[in-house]
Amino acid sequence: MKIVVVADHAAINGGQTKVAIESALGLAGRGHRVVYFAAVGPADPRLAAAGIEVIVLGQTDVAQTRSLAAFGVQWLWNRPAAAALRDLLAACDPHDTVVHVHAWAKALSPSLGPVLRASPVPAVLTLHEYYLACPNGGFYDYPVSAACHRAPLSAACLAHNCDSRSYARKLMRVGRHVLMQQTGLIEGLSALLTISRLQRDVTAPYLPADLPHYEVPNPIDAEPLGPKPDGASGDLVFVGRLSPEKGARLFAEAARRAGLPAVFVGDGPQRAELEAAYPEARFAGWQDPVAVKRSLRAARALVFPSVWYEGQPLTVLESLAMGTPVIVSDLCAGREAVHDGVSGLWFRSGDVASLTEAMVRLSDDATARRMAQAAYDLFWADPLTMERHLDGLERVYREVAPSPAASRAASARAGAAAPAGPRPVPSVQ
Repeated sequence: MKIVVVADHAAINGGQTKVAIESALGLAGRGHRVVYFAAVGPADPRLAAAGIEVIVLGQTDVAQTRSLAAFGVQWLWNRPAAAALRDLLAACDPHDTVVHVHAWAKALSPSLGPVLRASPVPAVLTLHEYYLACPNGGFYDYPVSAACHRAPLSAACLAHNCDSRSYARKLMRVGRHVLMQQTGLIEGLSALLTISRLQRDVTAPYLPADLPHYEVPNPIDAEPLGPKPDGASGDLVFVGRLSPEKGARLFAEAARRAGLPAVFVGDGPQRAELEAAYPEARFAGWQDPVAVKRSLRAARALVFPSVWYEGQPLTVLESLAMGTPVIVSDLCAGREAVHDGVSGLWFRSGDVASLTEAMVRLSDDATARRMAQAAYDLFWADPLTMERHLDGLERVYREVAPSPAASRAASARAGAAAPAGPRPVPSVQ
């Protein structure tokens, strides 16, 4: 098949783009003709080396712009991106091509909607976040650092500033969301891919009930190293961005109350504040992926105190793959990978006393060893590998573009044909 991968960025700058690029490489490795279409460069050199056609528009994104006012036109309606995608799809065979959108909200904008709706080429979208349902993409109230339960675009939503910067920016997000709804981005999709059950539950009330949905978890980059020699060694570690929605301060305070060292692997806007308030904590800064895995392998447990929903937090799964149990907030999607009391512990989201209790419990050596063994065994009994991820994508592509030639080739690789027709919340794992 020909697969057009659409994303804001052509180089890895986070988990979303990492999945887009590495799945594109995997699909090309299986013999598919892949085109990678992005607004922002530079392009990952592995794409061209794998024979993938790369189209980069040379634009900027909302995080890089110096002036939101100047960038606003592109952010609301990226006309050049829409024209370029329209020309690309016009040259594609709709019977043997699928468009796979991974990201549009940072640079490409809702302008993709009319293009997808008008094109006979089927399109699917992976919901890495929540932008199809929520104007700020996270059902998260940044000023109060808590999940938001207001209905999107309701009077309560419109009157409240949930943005991380300003109410004016919130209103721009609302305007963009209205444009997205009115110009057909959702209607241009043949199917929606989600990466966790929580994600589907949270977005379902705000999306068309008849839009076919598949759960295709993201792949985890890990190798089976065997159970850890001593699951009771190491510290309790936080890995990720040091920001309010990630619960970094909650971790530091719980560690202080528990009398345990807090170790942070990562960086972010809260670092200086945390260093001043918690001088006993250790801050390792950003590490490359290999070093992060070493940190997870050496830890007694990963603490993942996120106070927003998340999509499918890869750090949680990477920790389990390393044989390290996880203490996870009961609000976020990371809880789905953790067997409470077996491979880790759930705690009440945002509750420092509950997190402190969980951390004290895992400070017991026997408990830590037992959970470390379970974490490793349960993950590797059914690992989320890249091959499994690609099998899931090919099954979805067969259903939305059922070319006989593509179906035969994908069936031979995947080993079984997918069930026919739309069905309620199928899981492609």
